[in-house]
This record gives sequence, structure tokens and C-alpha cells, in this order.
Amino acid sequence: MSAPAFQPSHSAVTARLRSAGCVFAEDEARLLIAAAHAPEDLERLLGQRVSGLPLEYLLGWAEFCGQHITVEPGVFVPRRRTEHLVQEAARLVRPGAVVVDLCCGSGAVGAALVAAVGGIELHAADVDPAAVRCARRNIGLAGGQVHEGDLFSALPDTLRGRVDVLVANAPYVPTDSIGMMPPEARLHEPRVALDGGSDGLDVQRRIAREAPSWLAPGGRLLIETSIRQAPTTAALFGDAGLSALVVHSEEFDATVVLGKLRETHRK
Repeated sequence: MSAPAFQPSHSAVTARLRSAGCVFAEDEARLLIAAAHAPEDLERLLGQRVSGLPLEYLLGWAEFCGQHITVEPGVFVPRRRTEHLVQEAARLVRPGAVVVDLCCGSGAVGAALVAAVGGIELHAADVDPAAVRCARRNIGLAGGQVHEGDLFSALPDTLRGRVDVLVANAPYVPTDSIGMMPPEARLHEPRVALDGGSDGLDVQRRIAREAPSWLAPGGRLLIETSIRQAPTTAALFGDAGLSALVVHSEEFDATVVLGKLRETHRK
């Protein structure tokens, strides 16, 4: 006689997650039950989740723009608000365009753009080796190239002056504010993906300053930022010779600064 099928109680799992402070306990319970193959699997996953490990690390993926993006422990988990960055970039990208995703993390933005537009020459870069591994899994099959290194220094020099759209979800949390982030982020995600320096804009400054020499004529730069930091981010664009437009989404509670290269300021 065969053993009874593994049928955990969704309500019991939900109650345990809710007691641990998980806001979306019902959804998380469903996902964890689906990921478990035996009672001991579920107990292990529940124990790790209750202890504060991000759900996405337990599942091995994060949902982003309707896709399952591979993530592994120690890699920045793509946020839903960054879908606003993808939407704004997708409006500008055309088939055949050269697209660069800096600070790519898991490669979620690049993967979403390939799915939304297709036929693009995609390059992504990150300084974190673990992120690069994930990005290669997420966009490598779509023909994207992932480079390891610090911002533009990671890119092939042949891209100079050829990039049509440059997107970046660079770290923009001020150093002193990291301690106020949810434990899931500050304890488990890499600091290099969170810490933007004293005002949160150190990496954005570097990207804006160097972007004009990489953009094609009429090329665009899009950077995710906070609504509070957006005026300063826009000023950085202006200093670098880029026009700047702040685009905020109430739906995603997200802000993107969109810049276009001024021909008179080409470097």
C-alpha cells in the first residue's frame, strides 16, 4: 500500500508565517508548499523563512515583469518598483538597438527588456561575481552578454558611442539609512548593491559623468532613484550634458530620471 500523498495544511503554514510577521503570508505559504516535496522540506523552508531569509532565496527565483528570474543567496532581489524602469526603457528601445544594463544584479532588467522588445544587442555588467553568475543564467540564453567589473570599465571598448539605451538600477540608499532597511535586505543582500554613499548618489554621479562618452547620438540614460533624490539626480544629468526628465509612477511607487544626450555636449 502506497504512502499517503504529501498534503500540508495551507492554513497552518499561513498562520506560522503570519506570526513571524510575513505580510503576504498566504501567498508565501502557497509558494513554499509548492516548492516542498516532503514534510521535512517544508519544515526546512519554513524555518529558514521564519528566521528572516528572503523568500526568493528559498525558491531560487523572483517574479519580475511576469518572468521567473533566477536569484541565489547573496544576490540583490529585483523589486517590483523596478518594473517602472523597464516600462520606461521599453518605450525607447527598438529592435536592433544596443542596450546596456549597468549594476545589473541578477539581470532582471535586461531579461525583461529582451522579452518586451526582442532583437536587441544587450550587454549587462556588475561588480559582484555572484550577481554575474545569475545574470548569465537569466539573459545568456537570450543572447545577452554579461561582463564582470566596475561600471563602464567592465564593458568592451567597442561599445563607446554606440549605446542607444543605458539603464541602471544603481544603489541609492544613503549609507546611514541602511540600518533602517528591512532585515531581509540589510542582513542578506550584498552591501555593494545597497550602499550609495553619504547621500545615496555616489554611483549615480559616476554613471552620469561617464555616460555621454558611451551613448550614441540621441542616446538615452535611465536611472532608478527615489522621489526625494530625483531633483539631485536630474541635476547630475544636466551637469553631464544630458537633458533630464523625472518620471514617477504611482502604481509602482517608483521614480526614474530619463536623460537624452545633447549633441553639443558629446564627449
